Amino acid sequence: MVHPFTDDLNLAAELVREAGDLAHKMLMAGLETRHKTSVSDVVSEADHAAERLVVERLRELRPHDGLVGEEGTDQRPGAGVQRTWFIDPVDGTYNFLQGLPYWCAAVALADAEGPILGAVYHPFADELWLGGRGHRTTCNGVPVRPLVDIPLSQLSVASYLHPATLPDSGAREPLLSAVSRAATVRMLGSGSIELASVAGGRLGAWVQHDSLDWDWLPGVALVTAAGGVTSVLEHRGHRWHIAGNRQAVEEIRAALLA
Repeated sequence: MVHPFTDDLNLAAELVREAGDLAHKMLMAGLETRHKTSVSDVVSEADHAAERLVVERLRELRPHDGLVGEEGTDQRPGAGVQRTWFIDPVDGTYNFLQGLPYWCAAVALADAEGPILGAVYHPFADELWLGGRGHRTTCNGVPVRPLVDIPLSQLSVASYLHPATLPDSGAREPLLSAVSRAATVRMLGSGSIELASVAGGRLGAWVQHDSLDWDWLPGVALVTAAGGVTSVLEHRGHRWHIAGNRQAVEEIRAALLA
């Protein structure tokens, strides 16, 4: 008999791989795009089609679970059920449409205690990241090395700051305070790939303000299942989301508040 968690994890793996493959095929065939809030905030039919694929499968196989998707899905869980799937069908759509390799499909399953599992599929690298409660994070089935305490000064830190946010000192100043303490900074344009990279030891830490659940929760599951920690901090009108090894996260928290 398959354990329920394993069944959910296998399902999540199938969903992100299928969503990523569908988006890639649609990209190769040509896509129309539209802008949401800015030139860099774009959406395509691939985003919508990949989300429909995931939602339809979950409605069939997990009919009582809640569903929340970046492209508009919002289905509350059934009576007495606390589980909700969070879906980002194409995380890094700007990269996706511009031919940059840093985009992925991501899902998380969460309950009242937080993420149960996370799954991220990076089509360009053909990498499937899985992790959650009782399941150490893996990349293509290979367990990652446990995250250990390393000071921020010896690590890369990933983040993002939109040009329109630069005038907001409540976002700009704390972020600059945090990243200035790191060895180097990377902005890949896909939060779930960055968080998977933190879980895999490729990036040292991650900090971003006002991250949305579908951008945050898949990576939270991966980082914590790799032995790392995550934290959400309210400061100067923003919610700061932080992930990495315990020492680096504590140093970022202190820097944000400095």
